[in-house]
Formats: sequence, C-alpha cells, structure tokens
Amino acid sequence: MCWQQALSKRLSAWLPSLNSLALLRFCSTLAPGSIHPTAIVHPNAVLGQGVSIGPFCTVGSTVKVGNGCQLYPGSHIFGNSKVGERCVLMTGAVVGDDLPGRTLLGCNNIIGHHAVVGVKCQDLKYKSGDECFLEVGDNNDIREHTSIHRSSKSSDTTVIGNNNLIMGSCHIAHDCKIGNNIIFANNTLLAGHVVVEDYAHTAGAVVVHQFCHVGSFSFIGGGSVIAQDVPKYMMVAGERAELRGLNLEGLRRHGFTAQEIRSLRTAYQKIFMPAEISKGFDERLADMEMRDELAHISVVCSMVQSIRDSFEGKRRGICKFRHWNGS
Repeated sequence: MCWQQALSKRLSAWLPSLNSLALLRFCSTLAPGSIHPTAIVHPNAVLGQGVSIGPFCTVGSTVKVGNGCQLYPGSHIFGNSKVGERCVLMTGAVVGDDLPGRTLLGCNNIIGHHAVVGVKCQDLKYKSGDECFLEVGDNNDIREHTSIHRSSKSSDTTVIGNNNLIMGSCHIAHDCKIGNNIIFANNTLLAGHVVVEDYAHTAGAVVVHQFCHVGSFSFIGGGSVIAQDVPKYMMVAGERAELRGLNLEGLRRHGFTAQEIRSLRTAYQKIFMPAEISKGFDERLADMEMRDELAHISVVCSMVQSIRDSFEGKRRGICKFRHWNGS
C-alpha cells in the first residue's frame, strides 16, 4: 500500500469520530519526541532524538530529520530531503519532492504555514528525470505560503543562505542565489537565476526579472519591477525601477561610519549627478577610481566595482537613473 492510500485510510477512520474541539485537544497532546498515531512515517526514514511529529504528517522513505525538529499537523517531508536540527514545519508546510536530486535544510529554520520548499521548478527547460537541488542554510524564517524551487538542471543549485526573513507569499525560483541577513517583504517574487547579496531588503510586492543581481545593503521600494541590476548600497523604486539614491537609512542601521556614508554620497553624486555632462558614464567611473580622496575607501571601491560588474558578460546593466545624462 502506498503512503497516499495509507494516509487516506487513516484519515477516514479518525475524522468521522472527532469533532473540531476533540481534534484540537487530540493534537495538543503531542509530546516532545513523539509520533502521533495518524502520522505516516516510512520505516526507512531517519529521525533524530526528540523529533515530534503531529497528526496527519508524512515523512518519506529517504528523509533524514535532525534532533529536536517539530512537524505540526498536516506538514510533510518528501523525497531525498535532509532537515537539520531544531527546524519547525508549521501546519501545511511541504519540504522536498519525489524527484532526483535533494533538498537540504540547515538548523533552526522555520517553514511557515503552507509554505512549499524544495519542489520541482517551473522552468519549461527542465527535463523529467534530471537531478535538481536546493540548499538552505541556518536560522531562516520562511513564512506562510512562500514557495522555493529546486534548480532547473543538475549542474546548478538553488541556494538560500543564513539568517534570512522571507515573509508571506514570496517566491524564489530555480537557480537563485540568496545570501545572508536578507529581508524579503510580502509578495516579493524572484524569477530564475536571480542573485541577491547580503543585507539586501525589499519592500512588498516586488518583482525581479530573471538573471538580475541585487547588491548588498540595497533597498527596493514597494511595488517595484526590477529589470536590471541594483548596485550595492543603493535604493531603487518604480514600476520600472530607477535609482533613487543611496540606502542611507540602511547603511546607518548596519553600522557604516559617517565618513563612509559621506564618501559614498560624494561618489554617487559624481557618477550619477555630474556637474559637467560632457563626460560619458565610463569616463565618470574611471575618474572616480583615480580620485585620491575616494579611491582608497573600500566601500567606494566596492560600489564602483559592483557597477562595473553589472556590465560584464551577459549581465543586464544597472537600473537607470531618472536624470542620467551619460550614455
């Protein structure tokens, strides 16, 4: 009997005899380190110490669950999935899929209500039977109804770093690379192959085009559509997002010194708001790199390099500046 049939049989046996209040009391009696009798746990699954599995959960045959994990009622782990210690799956959460490849979760992650993590991508180029991968670090809070997909091919991996807050109804598509200490507000949607660097922050209802890069310590305003790269330290907003200056509040909150912020402001003004409009964009970048008072400041060098990198190879360039006078 397959697990679906077994689960259906147990549900039909239990549910008619329990009203909602009785079911609530029944669920609340689950003790740490116990498996509820209505849960379907394959005998080959590997469970660590102190794992709690609630009513109507499913744990597949090739799953490994670390010490102290909690599976709330109706949560499921499928496929070749490894869940690190002290992770929590809220009601309705799904981790992994019965596909070639694997889903790896680090420690202390929370998978919110009805979030789906580590399932097949939505890329039509994906070939059935190909291995696909997802790796999630530690201490991530992945909220309700979020979806995070595996890679689209065996040579790549979707990666989520550490200490990220991914709010409700976000989507992270195949082959994305997400860094550390990032905040995605509700309904942030990332297409495939997007790279988001550490400490970036999005407001709600943001859409990011495939292959775009979002630099560290940047901020994306609510409702923005990102079709090109967002350089480090900058703030963008708009239906077709434009540069709106530096993310000054974010820089202050993360401990940038007053001198560093002043230097970044000076560099930004000379690159994007030049007094002389005769010089092209590349010339302004080159001039910035030659200025003695700015060239030795690491954050300025990092910002300039982030801009230059956006024009290399197949990258998409940077979001336009509303009064950009250069080429």
